Amino acid sequence: MESKLTLKLDKHVISSAKKYAKKQNISLSKLIENYLNKVTHDEKEVANITPLVESLTGVIDLKENDYRKEYNNYLSKKYS
Repeated sequence: MESKLTLKLDKHVISSAKKYAKKQNISLSKLIENYLNKVTHDEKEVANITPLVESLTGVIDLKENDYRKEYNNYLSKKYS
C-alpha cells in the first residue's frame, strides 16, 4: 500500500538527491523508500540478539595486549 509523504528539505539536498537518483536510474521516491527501509531494517537487526549469543558474551577472557610492543618485538626478530 502506497501513501503520500511531504518533506521539507534544503534545496541543495533535493537537487543533489534528484541528480543521484537519475544517475541510479530510479525515482527519488524509490531512493528515499530504499533508504528508509535500510535504516529501519538495520535497527531491527541490531536489537535481535538471541539469548544464546547473549549468554556467550564475555566467556573468553582476553588479555590486554600492547600491540605496539608485540609488533616492535616482531620487527626486532625479523631484522636482527
